Amino acid sequence: MKTLYALAFALAFALGLTGCAGVPVEKYRAEQPKLDLAEYFNGTLDGWGMFQDRSGEVVKRFHVVIEARWQGNTGTLDERFTWSDGTTSQRVWTLVKEGDGRYSGRADDVIGTAVGEAAGNALRWRYVLALPVDGKTWHVDFDDWMFLMDDKVMLNRSLMSKWGFRLGEVTLSFRKR
Repeated sequence: MKTLYALAFALAFALGLTGCAGVPVEKYRAEQPKLDLAEYFNGTLDGWGMFQDRSGEVVKRFHVVIEARWQGNTGTLDERFTWSDGTTSQRVWTLVKEGDGRYSGRADDVIGTAVGEAAGNALRWRYVLALPVDGKTWHVDFDDWMFLMDDKVMLNRSLMSKWGFRLGEVTLSFRKR
């Protein structure tokens, strides 16, 4: 009986891993225009987005203004959010271009280091965010995909999960001024 439980657990674990695999960023290597974070996130950008819960209901909308600057391989993105409920928030990212299409990043509400990989017009950015919810703080996994459409517009879709369960998603469009 123990062997049967062990086999069932191994099968469930393997299926869980393949379900998380997704599309590799390398799939977009030939897509144009080529995304260079230091080039696109440089200057002032506007973004408009929404958060949808796991049922698809739009829970919150927002506008974000990003002031972005790079010095060498290090970039600073100062994000200032205005939410549909009238509240405001700020996140300041420090990004590092690691080379070979790889990036790392830190922000005050990010747990540990965010990791990113770019290829062609795409960036996959993964991190854990300390998200305040009803007086508590949840550590939520973000699987963030950005696609450069042209020299001014980028589309962004972020899937949010906790313990492998989907919580919702953020959809966002950026426009460079």
